[in-house]
Amino acid sequence: MTDRWTRAEERYRQNAERRYRRDDLDWSEADDYEDDTTVIPRYEDEGYDDAHYEGDEYDDEPPLAPEPPRRSAPQRAERVGRRAAEKPTRGGSRSGGRGQRPKRSRMASRKAAERKRRRRNLFVIAGVFAVLFVGAVGFAGWKFLGKLNGPEDFSGPQGPLAVIQIKSGDTSTQIAQTMADKGVVKSSGAFYEAAVRNTNMNSIQPGYYAIPSHSKGSEAVTALFSKDARVGNVVISEGRQLHDSNDASTNARKDGIYRKIADASCVGTGAAAKCVTYEQLDQAGAGDPVALGVPAWALDRVKAAPDRSRQLEGLIAGGTMDFDPTASPLDILKQLVSLSAQSYEASGLLQSGSANGLSPYDTLIAASLVEREALPQDMSKVARVIVNRLAAKQKLEFDSTVNYTLAQTEVATTDSDRSRQTPWNTYAMVGLPATPISAPSLDAMRAMENPAPGPWLYFVTVDKQGTTLFTDDYKEHLRNIEKARQSGILDSGR
Repeated sequence: MTDRWTRAEERYRQNAERRYRRDDLDWSEADDYEDDTTVIPRYEDEGYDDAHYEGDEYDDEPPLAPEPPRRSAPQRAERVGRRAAEKPTRGGSRSGGRGQRPKRSRMASRKAAERKRRRRNLFVIAGVFAVLFVGAVGFAGWKFLGKLNGPEDFSGPQGPLAVIQIKSGDTSTQIAQTMADKGVVKSSGAFYEAAVRNTNMNSIQPGYYAIPSHSKGSEAVTALFSKDARVGNVVISEGRQLHDSNDASTNARKDGIYRKIADASCVGTGAAAKCVTYEQLDQAGAGDPVALGVPAWALDRVKAAPDRSRQLEGLIAGGTMDFDPTASPLDILKQLVSLSAQSYEASGLLQSGSANGLSPYDTLIAASLVEREALPQDMSKVARVIVNRLAAKQKLEFDSTVNYTLAQTEVATTDSDRSRQTPWNTYAMVGLPATPISAPSLDAMRAMENPAPGPWLYFVTVDKQGTTLFTDDYKEHLRNIEKARQSGILDSGR
């Protein structure tokens, strides 16, 4: 190792003498020259190869390389001058050197702007989420406090009556909302909390109810089941006529359909009650059939009715119906006519012609005769008598058609009554009356839609228990009439 370093140092000195040889003049003239010879050089063995040092314990040590020569001061000055000459000016080309700086600056500016924009968007989104979070927390707190304090409820005196409708299938929640919408209670929750504690809610019937407005929830529930709460509920017995009539024997008034509707329309009691009157309904019933909801299958015949005040006869069915008592008289009648038409059509009225040979409106007329002439057990036979007589062009001769226009009515009629010429008297004409003569029941409708098979042309009720005899022989019919006279059923009160 010592020999190696000795040889390397010798070679370095020889190279240095050759590289830096100068005469004394040169040294003396370069007073400002900075002597760099004091820097320790980096040695490198020339002619290094693996074969020469093979087996040496230091064969992994890298060879030394000589340090590059130091430049003199004039040489350094010359180099600086060349760099200055090669440096482009500010207005020079951007194709090389420092000319690329502006382009890199714009790209960096765009990236910085993009980062700034993303940070701003993140701040905005974070702000929106913060507002939503605060709102959600506030709403949850408000709901929680509401549960603690209970639903809003009225505390002052009750107001005037409000009419609400309960529809078929309505739940307590839906009824509560209706109450709130109509101003009966301050909030649906006030009613609902009271309703769920009342077992009567399970039996509430669809219809219209008058409840004091501005009621507490508990008061509204109690009022709903009071005896005067139900309004607009009319019960029309089968066979009843539109107008009032009087019994010939007792002179008692038999209320007509218009009277029944007027009574059911009252909201409130005593002097404060608000009702539609009998006279208002009678006037409205003589109006435009289309506006009154007359169905298409009856419209032409209704328009041709000989007495406008009787044009809705039979089109308001017997049974129980609900109507809005706060509506106008015309709208009340329209609601009831529409409900009745639906009921008739559901019974098969529009398809009945194949069994009885009649139009839907004529079937309705005939069913009204069945209603007035027969008990339920005999209706299908009476319907067959009607069909058979119409087919034979034989007068029907029903006392019920004579009584229809009389101020006083009874089962028996006089010869004078039967001789009167009216659009309804079947003793004085062949065929059906001009309009129905009463509100037929669904039993009478079904009987007329599907009459019982048989040859009968005559029938008569022979006692006060309602026994009715049928025959197709006229002489037998006369004998049956005599039985009726003997039982006193045909005695007249006039």
